Amino acid sequence: MRLYEERLGVPRTWFWLAVLPGVMAALVLLPLGPVAAAGGLAVAVALTALGLRAYGAARIVVTAGHLTAGSIRLPVSSLGMTEILDAEEAFLWRTRRADGRAAMLLRGYVPTAVRIEIDDPDSPEPYLYLSTRQPVTLLAVLSFARR
Repeated sequence: MRLYEERLGVPRTWFWLAVLPGVMAALVLLPLGPVAAAGGLAVAVALTALGLRAYGAARIVVTAGHLTAGSIRLPVSSLGMTEILDAEEAFLWRTRRADGRAAMLLRGYVPTAVRIEIDDPDSPEPYLYLSTRQPVTLLAVLSFARR
């Protein structure tokens, strides 16, 4: 049973950025004719949009026994203290205060995050950094799942 699920999709306005590689491809292919330019535009826009969609497909899922964040999967019992990070603190924890050993699901377009200490002595990661749009809800669900 899923207690919490969040998809870290890219902002919708980013899909307008997919037009830029399309225009560049069309300009490069324009000497080959208008059909080649239109084909290059369509293919480049489609590939860029698919790439943006794949980048934003990362999910945070909390079940009764596990926390899954992207490719990271940890038992809830190995999670320690959870700290909500506002935009300023989140920026510091993903730049200057960041530990290279930490497990991170980082999305720069999501301003808030949570930092969860990992209490498992066999885990090389000292903490887990998760970008999230709903840090208070995630904290509450993790507290509930630990019980």
